[in-house]
Amino acid sequence: MIIYGLNPVLEALRSGRVRRLRVGPRGDKRVEQAIALARAKGIQIERVDAAAIDRAARGGVHQGIAADADDPRDYSLRELVDSAAPGAPLIVVLDGVEDPHNVGAILRSVDAAGAHGVVRQARHAASLDGIAAKASAGAVAHVKIATEVNIARAIEELKELGVWNVGLAGGAPEPYDAVDFTLPTAVVLGAEGTGLRRLVQERCDRLVSIPMHGAVESLNVSVAAGVVLFEAARQRKGVIEKGKR
Repeated sequence: MIIYGLNPVLEALRSGRVRRLRVGPRGDKRVEQAIALARAKGIQIERVDAAAIDRAARGGVHQGIAADADDPRDYSLRELVDSAAPGAPLIVVLDGVEDPHNVGAILRSVDAAGAHGVVRQARHAASLDGIAAKASAGAVAHVKIATEVNIARAIEELKELGVWNVGLAGGAPEPYDAVDFTLPTAVVLGAEGTGLRRLVQERCDRLVSIPMHGAVESLNVSVAAGVVLFEAARQRKGVIEKGKR
């Protein structure tokens, strides 16, 4: 996979996934930092012209640097759940979210909120390189990702692993902050516009919504993910602080 942009490339270098680094004619201190890190790891460094970087990034904003990297490891659902131990897992399930900007932004929020991974569909899912990697600001190198053929079946498997599945649906009467996110939880998000598919909604244990107080009817899916994840982080922080008293 091709990764471009300073933050994504630096994080991929730190994670040990980069095989080759491509650097354009213009650089700054952070580009030099990436070069030094690549040299320390024995990674091939190739100096190329601006046109070559443009082609590698397919027109994306590359900041003069790109990398050939190994694909992220694909985790199992059990591995995502077990990675939370001894705490309760907090996982995001993507039902047909195909926009790479949204996927990248969700990965960034997952990492920032301290969640334990993302479940995505094998089909109807954005590629994790290029735009998604750039939008994630490097989080794609750190967030554990499970790729499943059938999201409805994945939700059933998460139930068997003791995880409650909370679907975000615009018409749901229950507000998202009524959920006890200190329990093992998977937040299930649908594609913007179409939302959760009917079969996926039926598999969820609860359906909740984010109350809207303005003229628009809904939030961008990546923004909605951030709102819910940081509510979960707030609740979990409160439990930890209470336990320390």
